[in-house]
Amino acid sequence: MKGLYCRAGAEPKFVIQETSLPEVLGSHLVRVQVKACGLSPLDLKLLNDVGIKRDLIPVGREVAGVVLQVGAKVSFFQPEDEVVGILPLDSPCSGLCDVIDIDEHYLVQKPEKLSSVCAAGALRDALRAHTALHTHARVAAGHTLLVMDGASSFGLMCIQLACYHGVKVFTTSHSPQQHTFLEQLRPSVAKVIPVFNGPSDLLPAVLEETGGLGVDIVVDSGVRLQEEESEEAKLLPHKHDIISVLGVGGHWVTTHKDLQLDPPDCRLLYLKSASMSFLNHEVWTASSAQQGRYLHILKDIVEKMSAGVLRPQPEEAVPLYEATVIMESVQRHQKKKAVVQL
Repeated sequence: MKGLYCRAGAEPKFVIQETSLPEVLGSHLVRVQVKACGLSPLDLKLLNDVGIKRDLIPVGREVAGVVLQVGAKVSFFQPEDEVVGILPLDSPCSGLCDVIDIDEHYLVQKPEKLSSVCAAGALRDALRAHTALHTHARVAAGHTLLVMDGASSFGLMCIQLACYHGVKVFTTSHSPQQHTFLEQLRPSVAKVIPVFNGPSDLLPAVLEETGGLGVDIVVDSGVRLQEEESEEAKLLPHKHDIISVLGVGGHWVTTHKDLQLDPPDCRLLYLKSASMSFLNHEVWTASSAQQGRYLHILKDIVEKMSAGVLRPQPEEAVPLYEATVIMESVQRHQKKKAVVQL
């Protein structure tokens, strides 16, 4: 059978390679026939940091499929169960293989009403949103939340999850089309702040909406560190703007991996008694310390998708033979997400 792999180098190259599974299934492993697989950018630096060094790195980790066979000590699943999950960072399998072996502790049952394509396409961003709002920010009814770039897949998951919990949500739009889309969302957000003419409108708009108090939580989609950057980076807020919109005791969840705070930024956080944390959803599969909690989160996510609480923007599924070209676009961030249907 064939799988998609990345040959790491100065310029990552994606190739479809023949692969095979061992004849004997491990005692805690589940053999799954893959129905759909989500494609997200590979974080090659993270893989290197955690000591995963391979000539060929498996690609495609968010999977949905049907159980074919279970190991002798598997207790959660049986053949013909529909499942969904995220392969761990060190998995030898590509999610684009017809059949994969995965530990039972990385899978949950897929509700019947939830399509495989929808589950595989939205699972990663829904997990990131849940981690940002619940694990980091301890979100609760009555809080105020600012979600940067609300029209992105991750931003949309944050908005829908927050609205479900009775949070007052503000968000930013990066284009007139996104602005219209966000204003038509149901349940509706309190305010859509356009930043496509420049992020300078952000602070006054938030302070006006909150009576000068600022918001309880900010979830960003990246931070602009320098004044002179690309057109795309100009849509991102400056770190000082984010700290300025935080209220007293507020919390900032950042997706920026290399963020550095200068002493004046730290001083402003101190004056507000505010805090910040880095969002890295990979810790759930990189460490088994909170495996039970992780499975509870995955189960909660797929149930909310099935019930219509989380409604990701539909992704058009592509066939396996287009996976190489599509993954190159995803890796270059020309396309934010893709789903391959097998």
